[in-house]
Amino acid sequence: MRYTEQLWQSITPIYTAILQHPFLTGLTDGSLPREAFEFYVVQDAHYLRYYAQCLSLAAAKSPCDDWLTIFNEHARAAILVERSLHEGFFKEFGLTPEQVYATPMAPTCVAYTHYLLAVCYARPFHELLGAILPCYWIYWEVGKELEQHGSTNPLYQRWIDTYASEEFGDVVREVLAITDTTAETLTEAQRTAMQYHFVMTSRYEWLFWDMGYRREQWAV
Repeated sequence: MRYTEQLWQSITPIYTAILQHPFLTGLTDGSLPREAFEFYVVQDAHYLRYYAQCLSLAAAKSPCDDWLTIFNEHARAAILVERSLHEGFFKEFGLTPEQVYATPMAPTCVAYTHYLLAVCYARPFHELLGAILPCYWIYWEVGKELEQHGSTNPLYQRWIDTYASEEFGDVVREVLAITDTTAETLTEAQRTAMQYHFVMTSRYEWLFWDMGYRREQWAV
């Protein structure tokens, strides 16, 4: 069994809860309030700026040149490709980029991005990999799952198509291969540390969609 398969098994309950969340079921049946989707997309734009920094740190900590190149390319895509997707949504919402980035980050968005940055700055490469992998992998699996059902809302279908695409799948497969290769050289304690961060950020993925659904605000 590949190590990534073991990682995936470790988040089975989390992934099940993700698929059952009304944010995602609402994407396919069209019941998700547009305001919740708009809130989510704005927060996701904030998130990706930090995630791109984490990918650049992955490049800097990569033990070989090929991986350095891959993660730098992924950091660039997180800014350019995903920004293009978001800006299409922003036009639908009547929002300018200035308005988007002037919107405060929600509590969960702050917590998730700061957790990622703390791991990526302070921890070794294998732990960093564990932390950044769920954002790749869970989105791809969710995209494929939702694509089977489709959406009654063209806006939501555009989001689904992005993450179900073969192009995105190729990106995810690159990181899965890097993760399996890295795991071959790790001690059991190092694998445990890697899995810890993988599980933690998988939980944050659920929280991020829940944040969007609730349009989370600061309590005070």
